[in-house]
Amino acid sequence: MPKEKQFDISAPDGKLAVLLPGLGAVSTTFIAGVLAVQKGLGKPIGSLTQMGRIRLGKRTAKRTPMINDFVPLSQLSDLTFATWDIFEEDAYESAVHAGVLERTLLDQLKDELETIRPLKAVFDQDYVKKLSGTHVKTGSSKMDLAEQLMEDIASVKKKTGAERAVMIWCASTETFLEASDVHRDIEAFEAGLRESSPAIAPSMIYAYAAIKSDVPFANGAPNLTVDVPALTQLASDEGVPIGGKDFKTGQTWIKTILAPGLKARMLGLAGWFSSNILGNRDGEVLDDPGSFKTKEESKLSVLDYILQPELYPELYGNFYHKVRINYYPPRGDNKEGWDNIDIFGWLGYPMQIKVDFLCRDSILAAPLVLDLALFYDLAQRANFKGIQEWLSFYFKSPMVAKGLYPEHDVFIQLTKLKNTLRYVMGEDQITHLGEYVLEHDPSRRSELVSE
Repeated sequence: MPKEKQFDISAPDGKLAVLLPGLGAVSTTFIAGVLAVQKGLGKPIGSLTQMGRIRLGKRTAKRTPMINDFVPLSQLSDLTFATWDIFEEDAYESAVHAGVLERTLLDQLKDELETIRPLKAVFDQDYVKKLSGTHVKTGSSKMDLAEQLMEDIASVKKKTGAERAVMIWCASTETFLEASDVHRDIEAFEAGLRESSPAIAPSMIYAYAAIKSDVPFANGAPNLTVDVPALTQLASDEGVPIGGKDFKTGQTWIKTILAPGLKARMLGLAGWFSSNILGNRDGEVLDDPGSFKTKEESKLSVLDYILQPELYPELYGNFYHKVRINYYPPRGDNKEGWDNIDIFGWLGYPMQIKVDFLCRDSILAAPLVLDLALFYDLAQRANFKGIQEWLSFYFKSPMVAKGLYPEHDVFIQLTKLKNTLRYVMGEDQITHLGEYVLEHDPSRRSELVSE
C-alpha cells in the first residue's frame, strides 16, 4: 500500500516553456512531433512519460498505471517552445531543411511551426569549426551575452504566459574542452565571463543564464558545459536541477543493452569496433577533429564503466575499443552504425556478434527531449537540486556527484528512474525479492516489496 509521500510536489499548473538552444533536426523533430501528437497525427512512440507504465506493489496487485497518470507531469497541451539558432529559418523552414519528417506531415503543422522563430544565438566559431551563421548576438563580454540570454528567458515567459521553463541543449557538439581554473568555483567563472575567457564555451553561457534564471538545464550534447564545479555548485546553491551529457540514442544505446548482457553471462570481450555514417548537421560538425574528440570521449567511456575491467581482468582487461564517425551527406539524418564485437566463452573459444543499426537519429532523440523537459520540470517542482543522476537513463555520459562513477547499464538506469518516481510518490521500492526470501526475515516485510 502507498506510504506517506516523501516530497511535497507542487502541481504543474500553467504553461511550461521548453527552451531549446539550436533549432536543427532534433529540435524541429521534437516540436513538430509534439504538435502532431496533439492533433492526433501520430503517437509519441519512444517517450517513457507518454507510453510507459510503472509497476506498483506486488505483481499480484496488478497495479501498473501509466507514468503520466502516476506522477504529476505537465500535459503536452501546456508546452510552449522558444529557441535560439545561428540561422534565421523558422521551425517550419528548418524542419523542411533537416529532412527528417515528411513534407506532407510538416505541411499540416505549418501554421504553428512558422510562428516559432529563433532568437539570436550566442555563438563562436572557435568552438564549432564547421558552422557559421549571422543570426548571432554581440556583446561587450561573455557576461553581457549571459545577461542577454537571461533577458530572453524572462521575455519568453512573459510573452507566452509560461509559469515555468526548462532548457534542453539541442545545439551542435562543441570542440573538446577540459575543466580548468576558471571553472573551479562560481567566483572564478563569473570573473571569466566578465573577461571573456576562452575556456568558457557558448553552451556554458546558456547553462549559467538558465541556472541564474531558475530554469533547469539538461545537456543533450557531449560538451563539458554544465559539468564543471562552478556550475554544479551554482545549481545546488540556487536549487536548480541540472544534468547531461549527450542524448543516448543510436549506437551507444545499443552498447548499453548488449554490454550488460555479456557481463551478466561472464562472457569475455576481445574487441569492439564501431563505425558510423551520417549526413545531417551533426555529422558535418563532427567532421572537425575537435568536435569529434568531444563525442569520442563520450562514446568510449561506456564499455569501461559497464564491464569494469579492473574487477574482471581475465574477461575485459585487454579489449580493444574503437569508434569512428564519418560524414556522408547522402545519408542525411538516417544514421547507420556498424558494430563488430569479438567475444569469447567457455575455455576461451572465440565468437562474434555483428550489428548493423539503420536508425533515424532525430527520431530517437526527439522523445528523449520530451521526457527530459517533463522530468526536469517535475524535479524542480519536487525541490530537487543539482545533478539529477536518476535521469542518467537518457545520457551517453551521465553526470554524477563528485567521487562517484557513472552508471551506464540501461537496465539499472531504468530501475533507478522508476524507483525514484515510486519514492517521491510514497510507493514502495521494487526490490524483486521473492516471498521465499522474506520468509527468512519477516520483520522487514513492511519495508520490502516481494514477488
